Amino acid sequence: MKETKTVPIVAELDALGAVMTEWRRDFHRHPELAFGETRTAGLIAEWLRSFGLSPVTGIGGTGVVAVVEGAQPGPAIALRADMDALPMQDEGGRDWHSHTPDVAHACGHDGHCAALLGVARHLAAHPPQRGRVVLIFQPAEENGLGARAMIDGGLLDRFPFDEVYAFHNMPLLNSGTAGVRTGPALNGYIVWQVTVDGVGGHGAAFFKATDPLQAAARLATEISSIVGRYVDPMESGLITVCSLQAGSSHNIIPASASLSGTLRALKPEVLALLYERLEAACAGIAAMSGCTIRCERLAEVPPCVNAAEGAERAAAACAAVLGEDKVIRDHAPFPFTDDFALFLKAAPGAYLFLGQDSAMCHNPAYDFDDALLPVAASIFVTLVRQRLG
Repeated sequence: MKETKTVPIVAELDALGAVMTEWRRDFHRHPELAFGETRTAGLIAEWLRSFGLSPVTGIGGTGVVAVVEGAQPGPAIALRADMDALPMQDEGGRDWHSHTPDVAHACGHDGHCAALLGVARHLAAHPPQRGRVVLIFQPAEENGLGARAMIDGGLLDRFPFDEVYAFHNMPLLNSGTAGVRTGPALNGYIVWQVTVDGVGGHGAAFFKATDPLQAAARLATEISSIVGRYVDPMESGLITVCSLQAGSSHNIIPASASLSGTLRALKPEVLALLYERLEAACAGIAAMSGCTIRCERLAEVPPCVNAAEGAERAAAACAAVLGEDKVIRDHAPFPFTDDFALFLKAAPGAYLFLGQDSAMCHNPAYDFDDALLPVAASIFVTLVRQRLG
């Protein structure tokens, strides 16, 4: 194995750790849902201006972009952080818990933003020798719509980049390690919603109703069997029902019900197969129950694929900060999804993972590990230095 000299975390970023922690915990106290990140975006823009940068706001709704120019011409390196929180309760019990009922930063996007702000502050004071760094603060990752909204809002035309990188905290990896692999790193997905319309009525006169709740329950069971029945066991694929809504009282058969969830795979053709079978299940249950069943795609994101050169550059930066023995290059793809995949389709780069000991993301007790802030910021700064001087 090639030896890589380990260097300390960038001194200024290490010293900035306490400030980044304050930023992160402020975001955590005031989480905002997809496309509603007005306070978050406003604070980010305010801090970027205080660093001497000129952020542009409102890209893709609430997106924020700032550019650090190097002294000489050269490549453009983009670094991305996501801003949105989740519609769930914060049960971490920490002093900086969410002050917004039923909204929580349970995926670590507060930490991603704070780390990228640290990078912005450092690079504003120490610009690269050449090229430029495009700092992207993206809305609406959790619903899979934010990256596309920024692209549709002119991001690639106004702030073109040659390479793009992002990181995510990863409780499935040991603390102090990083994961960077070439090729598929995350599943693509389709976010789906099924609406079941029937005829409501009295719970004791079910024979006069067309019960959408029973149809929805049967459909949920049928959906859970799709992967095992139709997907080649050598392929990666999954489909999950995460919401089933129906009814308001013990004695009223509702007129409608709904289900929603995701289907995921590493290959586009498997995604297409899963959605085709979902539609077929809806048609079958509709025919059997007499209900009208409608299936819709709410969002679609391709698999997240790291380019070979981008993965190697990201791994080299991780090794420079953490040590070569702490960089896992052969981990399997993770089953999650991130619309950062759309940026990777626009330019080569990599999505890297930093291990932390915590509850799993999307768990109500999850919290971002603040010790990762100077580490993540240093990896980004090291990557910029290695590429741009």
